[in-house]
Amino acid sequence: MDKLTGKTAFITGSSRGIGRAAGLKLASLGAKVIFHGVKESEKLLSAVAEAGPEAEFLTADLGNMDEVKKIAAALTERDLIPDILVLNASVQSYTGLGNFDCAEFLRMFQTNVESAFLLLNRLLPEMRKKNSGRVIFVGSINGIKPASRLAVYGAAKAALMNLAKTAAIENAPYGITVNTILPGVIETDRNSGILSDAAFAESLRREIPMHRFGSAGECAELIAFLASGSAAYLTGNEISVSGGWQL
Repeated sequence: MDKLTGKTAFITGSSRGIGRAAGLKLASLGAKVIFHGVKESEKLLSAVAEAGPEAEFLTADLGNMDEVKKIAAALTERDLIPDILVLNASVQSYTGLGNFDCAEFLRMFQTNVESAFLLLNRLLPEMRKKNSGRVIFVGSINGIKPASRLAVYGAAKAALMNLAKTAAIENAPYGITVNTILPGVIETDRNSGILSDAAFAESLRREIPMHRFGSAGECAELIAFLASGSAAYLTGNEISVSGGWQL
């Protein structure tokens, strides 16, 4: 894996799960990592401490666009324009068509989609000045594999894939690549509740061709590759990390 010394990475939603694993991986390769959480927490501070002395953190509720603007402004004003932008933060709830709720719909689309639009709007013009960069979306297998209990979440993730492709086309001339990873069932604390049902977890495992769940570390390895110079000619791609569940 290429070293990332001298690169700055900003990762949304990185106090836990895939975001945290990605931050620690990029830091291990030499990048200065700026972690993010909704608020200062023990988990967030722990991730920063583990990443090393150069790591920092910013807090913002990505469901509040005023806070999203402030976090983008903070990065710009402090000359911390990311070379690597990982759009990982998301909210998820089991909201299907049968229990549709307008407020929850808006919460998921604002946090999962609108915040990404706004961060790209504010940060990409600055990234273009460097004539290089990496944007990595953390989508979901649910963006291409609908599940009735995750109808709104899946729709939001599908919207992100379209946004990523548009960003890839518009920014390719500036040396900025934009790719999306599509995690399947990943063993994170967010999924621990639903996977604690042994019968349900086993039925889910049987659906996956590899008959196992993935890890945050496996997602982090792919993010690190896409952030590296080795991936300079890869853009506009959607890469499943799901044990074949996309098939």
